[in-house]
Amino acid sequence: MPTILVVDDELRSRESLCRVLNQEFEVLLADSAIDARKLLEEHPVSVIICDQRMPGMSGIEFLQEARERWPEVVRIVLSGYTDSEDIINGINLAGIYQYLLKPWLPEHLLSTVRNAVESQALQNHMQRLDLELRAGTPVLRRRSLETLSRVRETFDFSRIVRAVGGPLDALCEMAARVARYDLSVLLLGESGTGKELLARGIHYASPRAANAFVMENCAALPDTLLESELFGHKRGAFTGAHQDHVGLFQRANGGTLLLDEIGDTSPAFQVKLLRVLQEGELRPVGASSTVRVDVRVIASTHRDLEEDVRAGRFRSDLYYRLAGVSLALPPLRERSADVLPIANKLLDDARQELDLPELNFANDALACLIGYSWPGNIRELRNEIYRAAALSDGAQINARAFSWRVLQGQARLALSTSTPTSSPTGTLQEQLDAIEATLLKESLLRHRWNKTHAARELGLSRVGLRQKLRRFGLEES
Repeated sequence: MPTILVVDDELRSRESLCRVLNQEFEVLLADSAIDARKLLEEHPVSVIICDQRMPGMSGIEFLQEARERWPEVVRIVLSGYTDSEDIINGINLAGIYQYLLKPWLPEHLLSTVRNAVESQALQNHMQRLDLELRAGTPVLRRRSLETLSRVRETFDFSRIVRAVGGPLDALCEMAARVARYDLSVLLLGESGTGKELLARGIHYASPRAANAFVMENCAALPDTLLESELFGHKRGAFTGAHQDHVGLFQRANGGTLLLDEIGDTSPAFQVKLLRVLQEGELRPVGASSTVRVDVRVIASTHRDLEEDVRAGRFRSDLYYRLAGVSLALPPLRERSADVLPIANKLLDDARQELDLPELNFANDALACLIGYSWPGNIRELRNEIYRAAALSDGAQINARAFSWRVLQGQARLALSTSTPTSSPTGTLQEQLDAIEATLLKESLLRHRWNKTHAARELGLSRVGLRQKLRRFGLEES
């Protein structure tokens, strides 16, 4: 399991970060740069999350030292300030992977750290591959090709978990066809539907697979910083630019660049991006000459870009440049058949990462998974399953291990499918019994099978509730 080092002088902040990150990672805590340095010397760490302003050595100063001594560790800064000079200094001096502004959201924090861990693993793979290729010996060249083959297999479209015959089959088939050609691709879909995974699949199925896959969240940075991060800048170009900075377009040269949330960029930035895409060259901020780049661009967004073009919020010429091929990923609620295969895969991942014994879903848990609409898509599903796996005792995950909102979703489905319609079946008593049984189970689910609370809500005694449960055969499964 990857290890995350949290460095923050505030106890409550450390505890909050630990509670969220402990769901998926091993977490080490330090209240100062001195303690953090000792932990780094004793433990292998994948990601450092450091507060920007601390007494003594600041977060940026500590991460600058960490960059020199432990360059393989991904560095993230937590900040309550939006001063662009501080952010630029952090990017230049400490090689910051991403800034997280306070107050942070748990899902955004987890998503950022997941991406950082994955980025580190892939970077290590590609660095080994590059070194082996440069070495040039037949043995090393063979090993490098084997490494690339393993990475390509990891992101093969056949490894995207889905139900046979579902809507993702046609989507993955089209993505595989598009991957072979150097066309720009626009990925559309709600947050958490798997756009980044599909983008990686396209890259590793393309002739560019041996080169870098780089991504940037365009919504995470203001225009000036986004321009510097993508195009690079020269030393002295602006306050805080103490050294040259190679942009992501140059780092991705020969490979693929994913521009995530492209729909949230400003019209001014869109003009600059369009020129790079049209001319195949860029001018780093403060530079007097241009640099040629050969990059395949994949863009993604949760927005309706066609509507934004009509409303004048997004440039039509940039839209058509990006949308060589458009692929729309449907939300999880529109592919309910995929929920259980994905849930089983996530449960297996959770069991391995959390070092848990064999686990499976009880019948009521399966009903919850199918009955909920999953507005947060796969990210929300993943969080629920990891949470349920951690909270469950024994070999089965029951419905009560899920959060309240998931239980409500299943209860609503049960009520809607069990309530008599305009074409009722059975006698009046049988229909009333079915409604009563559904209401009982809905209340039990809502209260996580706490019979005292359910009885109080239904206006029953605890003994009366037990009698009804026995009558209708309602037991935890």
